[in-house]
Amino acid sequence: HCVHCLSDAGAASEDELTTVECCGVVDQLTSQRVFQVNIGGGEPFIREDFIDLLRYSHEKGLVTCVSTNGMLIDRELARRLSRLEMLYLQVSLDGATAHVNDPIRGKGTYKKIVNAVEYLASEEVPFSINAVLTRTNYPQLDDLRGMAGEYGAELRVSRFRPSGRGRESRDYLGPSKDQLESFAEWLEEHDLVRTGDSFFCLTSEFRRRKGLDMCGAAKMTCCISPTGDVYPCAFLQESPFFSGNVCEDTLKSIWDNSMVFARFRDLNVDTCMTCTRFESCRGGCPAMAYHTYNDINMPDPECLVNLKRIEN
Repeated sequence: HCVHCLSDAGAASEDELTTVECCGVVDQLTSQRVFQVNIGGGEPFIREDFIDLLRYSHEKGLVTCVSTNGMLIDRELARRLSRLEMLYLQVSLDGATAHVNDPIRGKGTYKKIVNAVEYLASEEVPFSINAVLTRTNYPQLDDLRGMAGEYGAELRVSRFRPSGRGRESRDYLGPSKDQLESFAEWLEEHDLVRTGDSFFCLTSEFRRRKGLDMCGAAKMTCCISPTGDVYPCAFLQESPFFSGNVCEDTLKSIWDNSMVFARFRDLNVDTCMTCTRFESCRGGCPAMAYHTYNDINMPDPECLVNLKRIEN
């Protein structure tokens, strides 16, 4: 159980979607011309039907990006994954040494993750190494980048968000203001390091032109939980943001009619509107604002401009 898990994942729920229901969700997605799904956890490979679900998704034209802790990846599984052409894996590693990784991800996990990465590399399965930026692994960014390169993988750095168990670990594990400012400079020097949309509030105009420009929640993306509940964002899987369930309503209806989704599409962060970066980030990450101020209409507390303002 990672101490920063966004979903506070634990034992499987009794009402998780069945295989048939999961396939039904895939059908709903493809009927709406969705072209990619990102699958996380918990740990997706715990499901005995997961490979079958990946195959079904690929048959329907969905690219699957799977985030895994690597604990279940052995040589045989890596070999099976190598036969899937529309799969991209993201292996979580939160330190370049066991000393840094294991307090976050669990005792003994570093060695198992390295083994998983070696299996994937040997079977030529496309993957990246993903690290959530923390106070403790910030000094190891260069080592993590080098480690990814050794295995022919990209390094992806994700943002620490105080949702799930991250709420409890933020005070001691979240990166400091100085680290975030230095990280923004580090990103400028390492343009091949990927961040997804995690750090658009820290990134330069060059990176924003590559598509890292604003929150996509309820506009380009949404989250479907293991039980079929729909939320605008994976980091806001809480009752105020519950928008429906795909077993009780169609995803199209939820997407078109959810009042929660409408709030995200009409976000107006007034305090940011005079900022020169406003058209790029539109106020930053609503999840960060909610978990800090209990208000999605507040500015992102870790925006580079706000960090500088706090400093001054």
